[in-house]
Amino acid sequence: MTADTILGANEPRNQSGPLLAIVGPTASGKSSLALDLAGRLSGEVVNADSRAFYRRMDIGTAKPTPEQRERVPHHLVDILDPDEPMSAARFQELALDVIAAIHRRGNVPILAGGTPQYVNALVEGWRIPQVPPDEGRRRELEREAEANGVAPLLERLAAVDPEGATRTGPNLRRIIRALEVYEATGVPFSQLTARGDVPFRPLEFELWLPRDLLYARIDARVDRMIADGLVEEVRSLVAQGYDPALPAFSSIGYRQLMPALAAGDDLGASIERIKLDTHRLVRHQQTWFRKNDRLIRIDMTRDGAVRQVFERSIAHCAPFLHQ
Repeated sequence: MTADTILGANEPRNQSGPLLAIVGPTASGKSSLALDLAGRLSGEVVNADSRAFYRRMDIGTAKPTPEQRERVPHHLVDILDPDEPMSAARFQELALDVIAAIHRRGNVPILAGGTPQYVNALVEGWRIPQVPPDEGRRRELEREAEANGVAPLLERLAAVDPEGATRTGPNLRRIIRALEVYEATGVPFSQLTARGDVPFRPLEFELWLPRDLLYARIDARVDRMIADGLVEEVRSLVAQGYDPALPAFSSIGYRQLMPALAAGDDLGASIERIKLDTHRLVRHQQTWFRKNDRLIRIDMTRDGAVRQVFERSIAHCAPFLHQ
């Protein structure tokens, strides 16, 4: 089987409508800016944060509030139960349908989120192989990683797909997916995720803040989440019978608290772990964003930063809005 056979034909699409994308690390202000931008441009927000897809996971995901969603339409929020799967391919399909509907209404879609893989899959037009998950094989590989660590699996991937191994890094879930696809197709995953045309004209902004400031904002936000009832939210999910091993609960906040609650451990250490793990996530996100030369970096510490986003967005969308 060849990559062309798996990918199929890639038909060109109409590229007349704009898409604004607001990306950046956790706690950089994406949601607030997207909300304000939507108010200026007859916009509708399309969520690209993998954690906000799930119902009943509200506090730990820092979702837009009901009041914010009432003020501006938000899409792809609260669309799944915690035990339902999500993937880059499914997100891409859902987001394309939503964006087309927003354009038909004469409005501007504003993509907002901190999950780079999902953003890139959509904006770069990834042609993602439709290989269904093999849960049995995944569990086998997870057990291997538990016994021997992630490094041997990454080496196995590098032997058949060096580019794919570089892309995944030590992320276990992405390594397993790349191996799963290779074993099912015989084609390296990196060859299958080719780029194609997209039915919009994107303009992408990266919100940048120095790490020490981000860390301080993260720590304050975690403290607010705890005060707002994050522990009770996690306890409620466990009481509803959801398996703590579900992918949805790999999100920071849930994966630290669930085992602590089950074991009756002191939660203070878990809360500190949430903060440190979020700091680590920020470093990973900023590294990913630096590799994307399409992004317009906006230094949010500078006067006029938000005005710059507004002005460039208005100019980008003007031909569409004036039709």
